[in-house]
Amino acid sequence: MPARGSGSERVAESRLLMFAGDVPLTVTIPSHSYTGQGGQESEDYESEEQLQHRILTAALEFVPEHGWSAEAIAEGAKTLGLSVAAAGMFHSDGSELILHFVSQCNTKLSELLEQEQKLVQLGEAEKKPTDQFLRDAVEVRLRMLIPYIEKWPQALSILLLPHNIPSSLNLLTSMIDDIWHYAGDQSTDFNWYTRRAVLTGIYNTTELVMMQDSSPDFEETWRFLENRVADAMNMGNTANQVQSTGEAVVQGLMGAAVTIRNLAGLNQRR
Repeated sequence: MPARGSGSERVAESRLLMFAGDVPLTVTIPSHSYTGQGGQESEDYESEEQLQHRILTAALEFVPEHGWSAEAIAEGAKTLGLSVAAAGMFHSDGSELILHFVSQCNTKLSELLEQEQKLVQLGEAEKKPTDQFLRDAVEVRLRMLIPYIEKWPQALSILLLPHNIPSSLNLLTSMIDDIWHYAGDQSTDFNWYTRRAVLTGIYNTTELVMMQDSSPDFEETWRFLENRVADAMNMGNTANQVQSTGEAVVQGLMGAAVTIRNLAGLNQRR
């Protein structure tokens, strides 16, 4: 923004052509131009990617009412002074809204873990034992789902669609990597893969428990999480244990997929 008294601002408009199915739509996008003290005018145009980011962020407010849907995106666009036709910039299944939310949550978690690491390095906080660190990191990340917990089964069922799995897995593995990184993991052997597979399994199964938990403040979920982390820390690294861990993760994910679909169906019928 220019300094006060340094010039004047003029709001202009640009138009973006998009398609909803085979129907062409034109969305008007506000942009800003500034006239400086020298009388020179400069434009501050918003890229399509920046606009999409703003729309998706605004749409999160409407997820509890409309779910992860084009309707929520359209409502988000309206709060920005855009036409509901702006929802045509996104897939109709709501997947981009979900992935946007997951990415935001991962970024917040990474920032929190980085801040915690800096405090430890400065001597302003004590380094947590690994089990406590993992438990706290997973709990912090899962608590970010609470405002949308009623609609989260729908989100996971959408993320399990074949065309969304690569992006979903990429975000999941990135989050798990960040947690282990800030936990101080420096392994370069097979343990690197084992630890990430185990933590992935813990996160996914705890997430599933959370969606069915009706206890105050999800107490049963955090108790389940604490027990699973303790089990993992007590686990050895023999080949048989590693193999059984991998099989348990796969079986758990397959079972979770079925349960998530069932939960999503129940929520849609309510």
